[in-house]
Amino acid sequence: MGVKMEIETALPKSIAAAWGVREQPRKGPRPALTLDRIVEAAVRVADTDGLEAVSMGRVATEAGTAPMSLYRHVASKDELIDLMVDAAWGVMSTAVPADEDWRAGLTRCAWEMRRAAQRHPWAVRVPLRSLPVLPNQIAWFDSALGAMAGTGLSEVRKASVIMLLAGYVRNLASTEADIMAAMIASGQAPVEWMNGWAAMIRNVADRDRYPALATFMDAGVFETADHPDDEFIFGLDRILDGIEALIGREGVRPRA
Repeated sequence: MGVKMEIETALPKSIAAAWGVREQPRKGPRPALTLDRIVEAAVRVADTDGLEAVSMGRVATEAGTAPMSLYRHVASKDELIDLMVDAAWGVMSTAVPADEDWRAGLTRCAWEMRRAAQRHPWAVRVPLRSLPVLPNQIAWFDSALGAMAGTGLSEVRKASVIMLLAGYVRNLASTEADIMAAMIASGQAPVEWMNGWAAMIRNVADRDRYPALATFMDAGVFETADHPDDEFIFGLDRILDGIEALIGREGVRPRA
């Protein structure tokens, strides 16, 4: 009891509740409104109408309750958004092959994070307000650390690798969301939108002044649409190649 109370006072109530360490009433009926229900309602609002549509009033309506009822479970909109982001990242897969090496492990972590960002693109718009502290964030962090257990990298370098990998996933997801928003606003299909950009560049960029760009445009890069994951795969492979070189420089053989 004493340890539990110390944990509660060290964490915001919503964070303690997310970890299941917030003390629940011992008597009386089980409350109809729960933190999970509130977060699920908030995620539905963000998925449907974007993060800017999330307000305590709108979430209360979605959850079928009064706005003041939310404050019994979450102290502020900022806390609610933090919980939404953790829910958006989802639960890490527990089906990890016993013979998974570090590269496959980090690849798995990156892809799980990417798929979550694709399901909930608003999640990458939320600024980071702390290091990982919520359950799904911690599970992702732990899984990535575990993937590097046999590399011989120091714990500091493992943290650097995770920051690099997570930053790459978030940045590319944000860039892709911006591009998709521009395409939707234009009313054009992806190939049409890119060809329109190419036509504008050809009209304004002098070939003699920008010879490398002229060669690039002549190659017809934007005449066909790539697979949506091609850029992600390319960048991820380059990051993993760099990590492999780092492991090699430290003189440690990765586990096979």
